[in-house]
Parts: sequence; structure tokens; C-alpha cells
Amino acid sequence: MFPQSEYQIVDFKEEADYYVINSCSVTQLAEKKTKTAAKQAKKRNPNAKVTVMGCFPQLNPDKLSELEAVDLVLGNDDKFNILEYIQNPESERATEVHVSNINKIKRFFPSYSFGDRTRSFLKVQDGCDHFCTYCSIPMARGRSRSANVDNTIAKAAEIGKTDVKEIILTGVNIGDFGKGSDESFYDLLVKLEKVEGIERIRISSVEPELLTDEIVDLVANSKVFLPHFHLPLQSGSDATLKDMKRFYDTALYADRVNKIKSVLPDACIAADLIVGFPTETEENFAETKQFIVNLPISYVHVFTYSERQNTRALSFKNVVSPAEKKKRSQALHLLSDRKKNVFYRENIGRKCSVLFEGNIIETDNGEKLISGWTDNYIKVYTKYDEALVNKIEEVELKDEFYEDGFLV
Repeated sequence: MFPQSEYQIVDFKEEADYYVINSCSVTQLAEKKTKTAAKQAKKRNPNAKVTVMGCFPQLNPDKLSELEAVDLVLGNDDKFNILEYIQNPESERATEVHVSNINKIKRFFPSYSFGDRTRSFLKVQDGCDHFCTYCSIPMARGRSRSANVDNTIAKAAEIGKTDVKEIILTGVNIGDFGKGSDESFYDLLVKLEKVEGIERIRISSVEPELLTDEIVDLVANSKVFLPHFHLPLQSGSDATLKDMKRFYDTALYADRVNKIKSVLPDACIAADLIVGFPTETEENFAETKQFIVNLPISYVHVFTYSERQNTRALSFKNVVSPAEKKKRSQALHLLSDRKKNVFYRENIGRKCSVLFEGNIIETDNGEKLISGWTDNYIKVYTKYDEALVNKIEEVELKDEFYEDGFLV
């Protein structure tokens, strides 16, 4: 996006001429962090041009344009023209705003991250058609869309020619890949597995009702796809799931988890949960906790319900108090920690492949360590060796831990 011949990329904490903040608007906290980042950037260099782009501008461009620290506001489609906008010397407005109607956008171009020689995020899909009652993503990202399989594979092939060892497939609702065509997410995975130069592929979040048996079996029989699944749950109560307008019930979710474990007993399964949804009663929350206890889920990402503009959940009369939300969140965080501890201990004695990263961790006694991730997403630390950077090594997980992972 920014030609290296004209621009030098620096850390956001350093002084720069241009600051670009790619924002999120899933929660009020995410919006608050965006505002804070803009103010910090302007403080570092009052003459810098600060751009905020992405979901926050798409949903609330007026709110951002009122901030003195923000010079340029770009929606989710307009952000692809950022070079054109930041180079415009004729702009005299206090804040320049470019936000297109996202619902009219049908185009999609697969893209990938670069700069990290270890792994790359390959975006294969955008938008969502689910319109869950708590979620503003369809208004921020538009309708579900993707390129065809061949165009997506072409991008993956570009990554395969680099030093990158692992691809993470991303999108808003990647299981919807190919919607409106005769292609599917499974079709994409079949071809991705054959891309030369890519040794590991990790699949990010997939909606439970879109994770088919054939996808799970493909991963189970593959030497490339990793045994790591992220299945959004949001609630373990069928009544709450219905109010959220999710596309599955707890029986289907449990079936997907048990299917994974039946063919991949060492697989990592992560779940997303929302606490404090307006209609979530104490009984509903108790059902959620018990549902998590009963399932072989590895750990949970816990989110506190946050009101979003133009969502149907705003019309629900029942409201969970902030104190009760906090209480429920703490309870689920503790449960998640216990589940993760069990998962880690189940892996003691297992031999697994680890992709080591280039970061150096210094312990309290001055020892230098390097870290990486197993195929089933367990953090591993070992004595630092430069030769290990961006290497996949087989290790045995023993009963020795360091911080949030194994020490080998």
C-alpha cells in the first residue's frame, strides 16, 4: 500500500509524518482505544497527518471528524485509496471524510500481511449476512463477499514464494467463502493445501453451522492444516442464542466440538462468549457455565456485551447491570483458565512441531529465551538460538512451565 521507495514504516510509538489507525468498532472500548491512539499520535507530532480508517469511521464518521487529532477519516472501502487521500495537498478542511455506502460494495480483493517472516494473515472473505442482534459488523463491513478460489490461491502462492512458514486464513465470516457462487470454503481449502512453499495453514474463526464434517476430516488427514479451531459460541443457553439470532443451538455446537475431538483428540478448540447480553438471566448464565464445563473446549475468549448503534438488541427491555456483567466475566475467565490448564496438561509427553518466532524474551535471571507455537496452538519457550528463528522443530512437552507456556 505504501511504496518502500517513498515511505519508511516506523513503529507507531515513534515520531512520524503520517499515522494510520485501522480501527475496530465491535465494542465501546475498541472505539475508545482508537480515539486515544489518535490523540497520542498528534501529541508525538502536531504536524503529522493522522488517518483513522476501518469500522469506526464506517459507523460513526461524524464522531471522528469532531476530534481535533484526526485529519482524515476513511470508510472500509475508501481505505484502499489512502495514498491518494493523504497526498492531497489541496485539502483545507479541518477533517477530510470519505465514507462510501458499504451495503453497495460487492467487490473483494484477497490480500495478505507481510513484514513478519514467520507467518502471514491471508484475508479470504469480508462482510457478513447474519445480522445477529448484538452485532454491528454487517453495517460496518457490508454483505458477505469473496473472490473466487483461483484468485485467492494466486495470493497464497505469492506468500509461498517468501520465507513465511505459516498462513492464517482470516475474514469476517470465512465459512461463507464462495457464497452466491458454485464454490465453497471447502473447495478453497482443498486447493490451498497444495500451494507450494507453505508448510502450515491455520484456520481462524468459523461459525459452527458452517464447519462441515468434510472440513474437519480434511484437517485431520492433512500435513499442512493445523489442529486448531476457533468456534464462536457466544452463549451456552439456547434461549439466549435465540435472542441473539445465532444460526445454531447448543446441540449443534456440541456436535461440532465432539466431531473435532473424535478425529483430532489433541486439537485446540477456542470459543468466544458474550456475557451480560440484555436477556441473559442468571439461569441462562448458569447454563452457559455448565455447557463449557461439559465440553472439551481448550479455552474461552470472554467479551462483555456492549451496546451498538442500530442493532436489534437495543430494543430488548431487560438490562444486565455493569456489576453483574463484571461478575459473570470474572467467573468465565476463571473457568477458561482452568480449561486451558487441563488442555496443557493433557499434552504433557506429546511430541509436536513448533514454529519459533524471532522475539527474544529475557527472564528475571538474565537468561534469554525464544518462543513459538505448537501445531495445536500451545505456547513453547526454549533457550534462545538464532538458528531457531522461523524454523519448525519437533519438541516434547514435559512437565516444566514458564509463564503462559511450556519450557523445553
